[in-house]
Amino acid sequence: MLYGFGRIGRLLARVLIEKAGGGNLLQLRAIVVRGRGDVAKDLEKRASLLRRDSVHGPFDGTISVDAEARTLTVNGNVVQVIYADNPSDIDYTDYGINNAVIVDNTGIWRDEAGLGQHVACQGASKALLTAPGKGDIKNIVYGINHESISEQDRIVSAASCTTNAIVPVLKALNDEYGVVNGHVETVHAYTNDQNLIDNYHKGDRRGRSAALNMVLTETGAAKAVAKALPELEGKLTGNAIRVPIPNVSMAILNLTLDKTTDVDALNDYLRRMSIDSAYQKQIDFVDSPEVVSSDFVGNRHAGIVDAKATIANGHHAVVYVWYDNEFGYSCQVIRILQQMSNVSFLKLPNQAS
Repeated sequence: MLYGFGRIGRLLARVLIEKAGGGNLLQLRAIVVRGRGDVAKDLEKRASLLRRDSVHGPFDGTISVDAEARTLTVNGNVVQVIYADNPSDIDYTDYGINNAVIVDNTGIWRDEAGLGQHVACQGASKALLTAPGKGDIKNIVYGINHESISEQDRIVSAASCTTNAIVPVLKALNDEYGVVNGHVETVHAYTNDQNLIDNYHKGDRRGRSAALNMVLTETGAAKAVAKALPELEGKLTGNAIRVPIPNVSMAILNLTLDKTTDVDALNDYLRRMSIDSAYQKQIDFVDSPEVVSSDFVGNRHAGIVDAKATIANGHHAVVYVWYDNEFGYSCQVIRILQQMSNVSFLKLPNQAS
């Protein structure tokens, strides 16, 4: 179940449809959106946004609309579109849906009280937030602390795109070299929260045109690291600069290490982590003098280490990490969703045989 159908919601739908299959696998059953008046026109608009994307390209498959049934049929998968202003308005069992995991990608509610509205609905069992959670909600970075999700956890957060990008690299570096302290500077693509032209915005600086300015803003990613890696609590600071591109961001990790290293040794270690470690799906590695941000659109890893930019001298290291803040993050969300749903895919060859 997708509660919300914006940038992340539509990418999650693409990946879920891609992974759909027979048996006990993930299946996108419904999408919840707010009412827009003319249902037929609304459904056509939403289908069009799923079908074509200015950043990620066309959807690979077919999409048809049934306005009377209020459904989208996507590559043969029938997806119910539910119109509701609040979670409390929905009874999922009315649509034949039971024991559903609700993926909230609206960001409206981030605490247990707000997200608890989802699990209180008939037919819903758990909720997954695609934003940093507040309070005691577990913030999960898949590949790092996903095994801490228990059957008793009914509400879980997938943290932020930046947190997902940097935590695996920080974990690898801390395990090998020890992180004494550091600063994370995020160079982030603009988001829908910003204004296209100068206008009122409740946030500092975000009212200025996203398409014309670099906008200095705050990020909670550095502090959020500690929720996935408690051993780094209090060791990192962070800021962010929003820049005039629609997708793909970069995190610059400026670190003081406990053990000394150099560029070659550090890059060789991170390359090995990307190839042969538990972080293969989280850490990618590129060693090219020609790559730019658009080269990483559609990358399914949480982050990509840029070897040519690495600086290391003694106890000081600077590591540059690219990430597709939309699609790469969405893939991490899907991995958490699989964990929460007890879904695992067959891997060949079978090592147990």
